[in-house]
Amino acid sequence: MSFFRDPRHRKLFEAAVAVVVVLAAIAMIVIRLSNERVAEEPPAAQVFVAPSGAHVPAEIRSFTLGNGLKIIVWPDHDIPNVVMYNFVRAGGRNEYPGITGLSHFFEHMMFNGTSERAPGEFDRTMEAAGGSNNAYTSNDLTVYQDWFPRSALATIFDLEGDRLANLAFVPEVVESERGVVYSERRNSVDNDNTGKLLEQVVATAFVAHPYQFPVIGWPSDIEAWTMEDLKSYFTTYYAPNNCTMVFVGDVTPEEIYALAVEYLAHIPAQDPPAAIRTIEPEQQGVRRVQVEAVAQTPQLHVAFHAGSAGDPDSLTMELLLNILVGGDSSRLHRLLVEDEQSALSVGGFQLQGFDPGLVYFYLVLPPGGDSHLVETQLLQALGDISAQGVSAAELAKARNIKLADFWRGMATIDGKAAALGDFEIFHGSYETLFDLSSEVEQVTDEKIRALAARVFRPDNATFGELVPLPAEVEE
Repeated sequence: MSFFRDPRHRKLFEAAVAVVVVLAAIAMIVIRLSNERVAEEPPAAQVFVAPSGAHVPAEIRSFTLGNGLKIIVWPDHDIPNVVMYNFVRAGGRNEYPGITGLSHFFEHMMFNGTSERAPGEFDRTMEAAGGSNNAYTSNDLTVYQDWFPRSALATIFDLEGDRLANLAFVPEVVESERGVVYSERRNSVDNDNTGKLLEQVVATAFVAHPYQFPVIGWPSDIEAWTMEDLKSYFTTYYAPNNCTMVFVGDVTPEEIYALAVEYLAHIPAQDPPAAIRTIEPEQQGVRRVQVEAVAQTPQLHVAFHAGSAGDPDSLTMELLLNILVGGDSSRLHRLLVEDEQSALSVGGFQLQGFDPGLVYFYLVLPPGGDSHLVETQLLQALGDISAQGVSAAELAKARNIKLADFWRGMATIDGKAAALGDFEIFHGSYETLFDLSSEVEQVTDEKIRALAARVFRPDNATFGELVPLPAEVEE
């Protein structure tokens, strides 16, 4: 008896044929859809934008996918390594009471699984390919960083595309990371006197703008984020049109474009996030906040309202801060720590972003130190800047340090990627990065004096004092 004379065999054969036909049809559909998706993006030769400035490295290229994702590529073939930065425009300024801390929470969640990969698989896959990663969150951005050999390029695109398109919201994972974030808050704020005072000073300095919220979130908000909050925030802020990627290293713009089309172009754009319209009103007088905590030494923090990252005066303030608190030879260290011995240490920084921020000084006083005396000495020293300016030697030193740090950073692919992204995001174009050297030379004593007079006013200041308590009082 032949195979086909048995009705059972005939039915099996017909079923197998039917399955093959269906699979073939599915394959054709997939191929057609894939081709259509790729066809949405124009050929590489038509998408690259070359720098317009003569002083900008000619090999840099940028392009924007149809979904709004902008990518900047700087080829550097010295070593067979690559760095990727993804700048997501999501930070503390995009939050409001009830969801503070969500931007930082997603810094954690983006490593904790997708519909295609289990929690932890992102790291395991990247490390197996020779790569490593990190991330950070600020008032304005959440930034993801990958460092890897060029052999892992396709793997990195696959991983990044997967977590942007398919992030999983598993309740058990969410609750686990909620606990991790709350523990981080306890370590960096609740159980850290410097962090505790800084949080209160910033919340007092800003009365309207969302910069007043701690990036890590208020405790009650961390406890109360809902699954709806998470999904809505992710959809809005992790859209490709709200991101900028930078690749620097042993790559070509053509291969980055091809991989971007394959792994990222299909992710849909979303409506742009709502604009932050609140403008912090001008401060009308001195503000003070006092924090009592178990401590051996008092602290004094002072915050002055100042410009945004894109404000031309921010570079002038950076040089002035170097003169004031840049190391043991700085003005305030020599005055307060060495000469007057009224402080154990002094430091400072600019808190700046898309919107006007703060110039922030922090001082640790000796046990029993007089914070009112140190406040008077600090204000007098800052007033001397506006009245008398700085010396030529001080300004030259500050310029040299800034330029040395700049060129040291530009010597690495990581430094290049970080700088390109920062200037693209905060200054409107990565090309402005290459104006920095000449802009440093244009900072003058006159500009420093005018800026100090405008910023370092007592009625523009918020003073924060940490008052030490003995351990038994707090218990």
